[in-house]
Amino acid sequence: MTLPGGPDRAPEDRVLVFAKTAGFRHDSIPDGIAAVRELGERHGFTVDATEDAAAFDDKRLARYAAVVFLSTTGDVLGPAQQRAFERYIARGGGYVGVHAAADTEYDWPFYGGLAGAYFQSHPAVQPATVRVEDRAHPATAHLAAAWNRTDEWYNYRSNPRARAHVLAALDESTYSGGTMRGDHPIAWCQEYRGGRAFYTGGGHTAQSFADPAFRTHLLGGIRWATGAARADCRPETGYRALFDGTSTRGWQQAGPGSFTLEDATLTSDGGMGLLWYAAREFGSYSLKLDWRMSGADGDDNSGVFLGFPPSDDPWSAVNNGYEIQIDATDAPDRTTGSVYGFQAADAPARDAALNPPGEWNTYELRVEGERLRIYLNGHQINDFTNTDPARSLRQGHIGIQNHGAEDRVSFRNIRVKEFEAAGKGGRG
Repeated sequence: MTLPGGPDRAPEDRVLVFAKTAGFRHDSIPDGIAAVRELGERHGFTVDATEDAAAFDDKRLARYAAVVFLSTTGDVLGPAQQRAFERYIARGGGYVGVHAAADTEYDWPFYGGLAGAYFQSHPAVQPATVRVEDRAHPATAHLAAAWNRTDEWYNYRSNPRARAHVLAALDESTYSGGTMRGDHPIAWCQEYRGGRAFYTGGGHTAQSFADPAFRTHLLGGIRWATGAARADCRPETGYRALFDGTSTRGWQQAGPGSFTLEDATLTSDGGMGLLWYAAREFGSYSLKLDWRMSGADGDDNSGVFLGFPPSDDPWSAVNNGYEIQIDATDAPDRTTGSVYGFQAADAPARDAALNPPGEWNTYELRVEGERLRIYLNGHQINDFTNTDPARSLRQGHIGIQNHGAEDRVSFRNIRVKEFEAAGKGGRG
């Protein structure tokens, strides 16, 4: 078998599109291949396409950062090819499943886990509203909270939410034929047995691959699967919103400056001040939030404050709490992922997990007693324990900083999960 694409390139620059079908064949497959090729030409990766399962051996798969299963159907790989693909994923390879990739390899449990869910049924092609749950992942960061589009909407045999990170879900009230009882994931991602897996249920129609929003969705999934972009793809359940994009109810501004609210996003404006959640304090919890450096020069400054007492003075948070820094260029203990002035991040781990200015990142700040662990895009980059008797992480407020007129940092989807029953972890 000869695969096109010119001279060998590094695996991170090369993607294989696999479109073999042993069941129903989608007319949109040629449009999908053409779309991925065009995305590769515009964004710097080579695309090879094949329907030959012989491409699935150790040597040939090693050339690719990700394999796109483009509306494959039925039993498309033999046992030796399946084992080669399992080894490829175990070595850190990427998988991108598009639409009928969920209608593939029903008797191969590894593949079912990788895809996240198997196809069960579908109604007629029709418009529906997709509710975007993660607006930081590169596959969905460009979308509004509600994405209205027409496609063939799959029902799945199981719900992947407990084992994969759901990026978007169908609103079953906006179309007919949904059977998943109101929780209907339609795009998700996960780290799976050493590799990365992204799936989107869209892509039945040829028109999907001409739609700029869907093409960007597909590109973001490919970029994440190849490792070119980072995101937190761990399963996420049990969080409640502190800022859901609609209002800042429960929050107060301390000090100068403010935050503007647009497109469900808070963006710092002036300072130095602090927007803090005044409605209650927190004790043992996981705080997640999405953030992006939004300034034109790519060198902005902000931070997330934890464990401080209520005050209209933003310096009270500085002097009594801890700041988890957002800054590209300061000293090690004052750059992104550091506990400002106390402990630098693990720089190699931080740099490997970090998206550049202009792209979204996700923090998880996990507080248990006096221990604070910092995760960036799903990977731990700092582990700090407070030993200062004048400060405590055991109880306090949460806030985001607006640092100054030259600094523009944006925040989305601030949510919290408490590890103790309400009332035990903080005061209401």
